[in-house]
Amino acid sequence: MKTKTPAKKATVKKAAPSKTQTKTQAKTPAKKNAAKELKDLFEDSLKDIYWAEKALVKALPKMYKNATDKKLQSAIELHLAETHVHVKRLEECFASLGKKAQAKKCDAMQGLLDEGKGIMEETEPGAVRDAGIIAAAQKVEHYEIATYGTLAAYAKVLKEETCLKNLLATLNEEKICDRLLSKVADITLNSKAIKK
Repeated sequence: MKTKTPAKKATVKKAAPSKTQTKTQAKTPAKKNAAKELKDLFEDSLKDIYWAEKALVKALPKMYKNATDKKLQSAIELHLAETHVHVKRLEECFASLGKKAQAKKCDAMQGLLDEGKGIMEETEPGAVRDAGIIAAAQKVEHYEIATYGTLAAYAKVLKEETCLKNLLATLNEEKICDRLLSKVADITLNSKAIKK
């Protein structure tokens, strides 16, 4: 009786990109007014999150109206009040830099808010929509946590103490909101969304 010997696996070796490919693919040309220093990138990023927070002030009441769970409504209401404070803190950052508070459209936040609106349109009111609202809200929180963490790191290096204090305070509140949303989802909401 013949024993089968295992077939050898073919190994595919990927060729390294040629120097010509690397040069043409690696660099994206900078815009005319591109940031040249960390301070420029910091200020540009502040404009971005300032727009994002102001857009969130408009979006949160819609989420509140579409939520049915009382704990979720309470969490949204609390975060709306905090978001107004976040806007004020960013305005303080601009003032401490000697700049006028200016918003620049944040494509990432716009995408997240559009996704949240889509979730509400694609779900029936009740526990399923509430679960979707939490998912959308947590995506927003995670984006904000990443942004405020990065901005705080920039502020620290740039020795912008007022900005650092404000950014860290907001970062802490964003983390607390994220944990609260998880708690609301885990305690009862996700279980209610299962059709029995």
